[in-house]
Amino acid sequence: MEQEKNTLTVLEIAPGQYPKQVEIDPDLKALQQAMGGSIGASYPFADDPVAIIYNDDGKLMGLPLNRALRDEDGQMYDAVAGTFLVVGLGEEDFASLTPEMAQKYERLFHQPEDFIRLGHRMMVVRVPDEAVCPEESKTTLPKDAGFDR
Repeated sequence: MEQEKNTLTVLEIAPGQYPKQVEIDPDLKALQQAMGGSIGASYPFADDPVAIIYNDDGKLMGLPLNRALRDEDGQMYDAVAGTFLVVGLGEEDFASLTPEMAQKYERLFHQPEDFIRLGHRMMVVRVPDEAVCPEESKTTLPKDAGFDR
């Protein structure tokens, strides 16, 4: 008897894009393929049964910074490099996000962010809607992306 493969409903958050809900296989190989290498998991939201899955070597590989992680006071303490997933937590493994959790984290990570180095500090700027690249044209910035100074 062949066992049906379950998929997880998770949020995929790519640099410069809005979050999107995707289905992904829960096995390690599928997660590594989705993240482009070895994966790490972080649990920055103690109140919710969710995790962030990311490329563990993303910063070392020079992947673009994607979204800031902030403490309860709204201060940035880290940034995720490259595409990451927000997944639910089951009793022993990753799980699908509940509709409520998907909505909550879609709102939290909705607006893409840019990171500007200022000496030893990092400034985080929300990307305005008109400058958000559609998924098809990830590699090219529009001519009027706000760099006209």
